[in-house]
Amino acid sequence: MSKLSADKPTLTQPSARMRILLAAHDLFYRDGIRATGVDRVIAESGVTKVTFYRHFPSKNDLIREFLAFRHQRWMTWFTEALQRHGGDDRALVPALAEWFGSENYRGCAFINSVGELGTTLPDVVTISHRHKQDMADVIAGLLPENPQRAQHARALALAVDGAIVRAQMDASPEEALRTLDWIVHLLPISGNGTDSE
Repeated sequence: MSKLSADKPTLTQPSARMRILLAAHDLFYRDGIRATGVDRVIAESGVTKVTFYRHFPSKNDLIREFLAFRHQRWMTWFTEALQRHGGDDRALVPALAEWFGSENYRGCAFINSVGELGTTLPDVVTISHRHKQDMADVIAGLLPENPQRAQHARALALAVDGAIVRAQMDASPEEALRTLDWIVHLLPISGNGTDSE
């Protein structure tokens, strides 16, 4: 198959743009953004350089698109996992246990990206803030209506971020999950075993 025909999608093959995004997603998440060069993404996606640059004029453009793609994929997984585990605040720990226990777990792509690029590509910080706000909004949707709902959601979102980082650092995610479960049960939220305020 020629290079040119490799760029054309078939009924079973994603488009060139999607192949680039999928390759970048896996490489950036697994190995880091700085450690992954454009040539490696091109090789993994099986497209030509011309095709790559037609879709992504620079690596920074690809980074922004990677984060948008990761956001959509992760939020879809997160909301579905929470529903699988009951759809209330008690669903946080078992949902995250699924992710933390996955073979390719490498922490939060957004926290990692800010750590790598926050000062050199400020868009990463802006995109990551939006991601974290959307995560907090989903968590708020797990909680009963009360005047402190937004505050409780922010506290749980912060605890989730801490658990994500701890699970990435430790040999096992168990301590992170136990501590997160303890925090969930400390908050005065109905459904977690304490009375709501």
